[in-house]
Amino acid sequence: MIQASNITLRFGKKALFEEVNIKFTEGNCYGIIGANGAGKSTFLKILSGELEPTQGEIITTPGERLSVLEQDHFKYDDCVVLDTVIMGNQRLYDIMKEKDAIYAKEDFTEEDGIRASELEADFATMNGWEAESDAATLLNGLNIDTELHYKQMSELSGSEKVKVLLARALFGNPDILLLDEPTNHLDLDAIRWLEEFLINFENTIIVVSHDRYFLNKVCTHTVDIDYAKMQLYAGNYDFWYESSQLMIKQMKEANKKKEEKIKELQEFIQRFSANASKSKQATSRKRALEKIELDTLRPSSRKYPYVDFKPDREIGNEVLTVTNLSKTIDGEKVLDNVSFTVGHDDKIAFVGSYGIAATTLFQILAGEMEPDEGDYKWGITTSQAYFPKDNTKDFAGTDTIVDWLMPYSPEKDATYVRGFLGRMLFSGDDGLKKVNVLSGGEKVRVMLSKMMMLGANALIMDEPTNHLDMESITSVNNGLIKFPGIVLFTSQDHQFIQTIANRIIELTPNGMIDKVTTYDEYLDSDEMARKRQALS
Repeated sequence: MIQASNITLRFGKKALFEEVNIKFTEGNCYGIIGANGAGKSTFLKILSGELEPTQGEIITTPGERLSVLEQDHFKYDDCVVLDTVIMGNQRLYDIMKEKDAIYAKEDFTEEDGIRASELEADFATMNGWEAESDAATLLNGLNIDTELHYKQMSELSGSEKVKVLLARALFGNPDILLLDEPTNHLDLDAIRWLEEFLINFENTIIVVSHDRYFLNKVCTHTVDIDYAKMQLYAGNYDFWYESSQLMIKQMKEANKKKEEKIKELQEFIQRFSANASKSKQATSRKRALEKIELDTLRPSSRKYPYVDFKPDREIGNEVLTVTNLSKTIDGEKVLDNVSFTVGHDDKIAFVGSYGIAATTLFQILAGEMEPDEGDYKWGITTSQAYFPKDNTKDFAGTDTIVDWLMPYSPEKDATYVRGFLGRMLFSGDDGLKKVNVLSGGEKVRVMLSKMMMLGANALIMDEPTNHLDMESITSVNNGLIKFPGIVLFTSQDHQFIQTIANRIIELTPNGMIDKVTTYDEYLDSDEMARKRQALS
């Protein structure tokens, strides 16, 4: 059990939290949700002890071990991968190292023997003999190949380090598990594995995530942070959404009835207050009027950008033909004889753990890279807009957001562009920010603004939901559902894929699977499972 008791956190005069009281109990998974800046990650830091609250305290059951998903991907660069995972249980790791040091002594004393015996007893109690195999199982579940287990962390890629740090947090069956965005940078297979792991985890989990499907899958409870307060709901994300919307609807209906009653009482008082025979009734109604209080309906701090892709022209029947495309990068053949044809109703999700293949394909189709072999042809009625996974070079300059967007705007007018940006949550002077200082989420919203201004009927989008909060993800999701053109996209968001795609293409190092189906049907299909296994 871990409990927040009267937690308040202030930065200057601003209160991020005020008198928060909430208890997290064993056997439950709690999803922390709220708008960007609401304090979700900050609250996890308070729970972990990394950050001290202004007042209040965090209470944990004595003797329980708390584990946190580390965010510093370079912290363990000098460590071996397997050791990094085992360090998730620091006490066990310390015992292992002390025990090894004693046995390595040439002048082994009686005191050393006694100490070694004590350590061996603790080691056995903590299942130390299974530590390496348990750590290896976690790594394999997250698709970290066995050959990497004894390499230095510095030799791993960024996405591989993320997986190792996640395995480190999960290692050793912690009593309390704090996870901040655990699905970030994970491939879809790893996310599915993590979902099953957490569903079967029997202790306390507290997780922050922007992945709606993930929250629905693993959470038993939802904690909503809004206006410095926290409200606990029993149920997953969808249950929270339905409950909160129902609560708002009921309050509005109750207020409407109260307003009607107020109007009725006011009319009676106004009509009969001067009438002696009705004065007692008028006085009684005045007292009744004074007792009526309308429920306070505070607007949520959540803000949704306006995402609406409107193509300038309708797309024809000939959209895109890809023929025998091949590309080798740094000695690795990432595309090998890739061929497919896109129809005018297609919204295709490119899925799988081999993400570099889809990114390379998108760069070629967007004209940013040449294939080694093969070709592709866009239909004459098509116009394309491209959303890259890495937008670093796009925002390297010092233009303001308004100046950066001006070349893509249908109206070369700063007022028009600033109005457009207002719908994308850049209010006031935000449009005058330099593009090279924008946050990840702000850059994504600027890139989406560019794509909307272009009016293309074919969208190529490589991980468009990265860096976005849940409200922005929902807006992009809904915008692409109603978009009348074609979409080629990648995403690690299950619900995003399921609600947009009508066709799935999985690129693997050994071939391609192409199926007209929903994502859920694709994952659940025995036929597709066999094909994926054969190509892996």
